[in-house]
Amino acid sequence: MKKYIKDMRALVGSRPILQCGASVILVNERGELLLQQRADNGMWGYHGGSVELFENVEQAARRELLEETGLTARQLTLFGVFSGPELAYVYPNGDAVSNVDVVYLCRDYTGQPHRQPSEIKRLGWFAPQDVPPMAEIMPPNRPALRQYLESVGAGVR
Repeated sequence: MKKYIKDMRALVGSRPILQCGASVILVNERGELLLQQRADNGMWGYHGGSVELFENVEQAARRELLEETGLTARQLTLFGVFSGPELAYVYPNGDAVSNVDVVYLCRDYTGQPHRQPSEIKRLGWFAPQDVPPMAEIMPPNRPALRQYLESVGAGVR
């Protein structure tokens, strides 16, 4: 857990807090998406996490991508900012959040993917039409992922 969120949790317990996320939808040269299966709930999603207090959002997205996958983003393109009831989530430990997720697309990166074992069960490349069904996607990731898949003409299951 990040320092700012940990400090907030010490004050408010598990009650809902507003959480700003910085995320990356990573796409390779074949148009496949690199998704991660989370260790805490077994669901799939793109890469990202909480922005620390006073941290630049784009830098947070780069940091999260590197921490979770070992990949370094050369160029990020803003995909969208997602918020609202669909991004509300209660983590397995009972902590509730209302997310505002700033999502970037990355097609230009370096490195070889490897997972962060403490947070990620596995990494996998998926063609857009083969992305796991939305029921298996981390709920706060669904709106952005659905929009991305629709933008590339892939059906959403």
